[in-house]
Amino acid sequence: MSNNRVEKIFSHLEKAYPNAKLVLRYTNPLELLVATILAAQCTDERVNKVTGTLFKKYRTARDYAAAEQAVFEQEIRSTGFYRNKAKNIIACNRTLEEQFQGKVPDGMEDLVTLSGVGRKTANVLLGNVFGKQAIAVDTHVFRVSHRLKLAQSKDPDNVESELEKIIPNDKRTHLCLILGTHGRRTCLARKPLCAECVVEEWCDSPDKIVKDAKH
Repeated sequence: MSNNRVEKIFSHLEKAYPNAKLVLRYTNPLELLVATILAAQCTDERVNKVTGTLFKKYRTARDYAAAEQAVFEQEIRSTGFYRNKAKNIIACNRTLEEQFQGKVPDGMEDLVTLSGVGRKTANVLLGNVFGKQAIAVDTHVFRVSHRLKLAQSKDPDNVESELEKIIPNDKRTHLCLILGTHGRRTCLARKPLCAECVVEEWCDSPDKIVKDAKH
């Protein structure tokens, strides 16, 4: 892969999305942890509607740890897969209470020991609340990376490793947010807005929608 090609792609994307940031709403690490778990197989917008109420009731790890699962399930039902998410969030917060003094740890090794937390969720936290450089490969980052041939693996963890090789260390969190924003706004899953894409000239994805030729 040409370094010049990669630089041009990221340069154009940075200009297009100078204020790229997470869509999920949060005010502290615990809120982002819960929101990211809820966001699995669910839109961030839907999660924000749920957490708008949820975060007023549950303010600490102890609050979540003491939650009654049947009640909590109904409170997050609209995010989908609510039984599994409720189980993970309650178990995750019990671990926070028992092993981390109720605080969200700021290291990958500790984070992935929590129920419902894989590398993606851990990287979201590391990059956005703990000030570390991290690449969180969500569905949007995964899709855009493949369409632009920035990565080839079908495994998100391996895509993370591929992107680490081409993204400068000091820009990992920022450029990851930009890839995600591009995926949400332009490089859509079913009907990508290729006519509006600022990196269209470097894309030869089979998903690409070619503009009609002018006569």
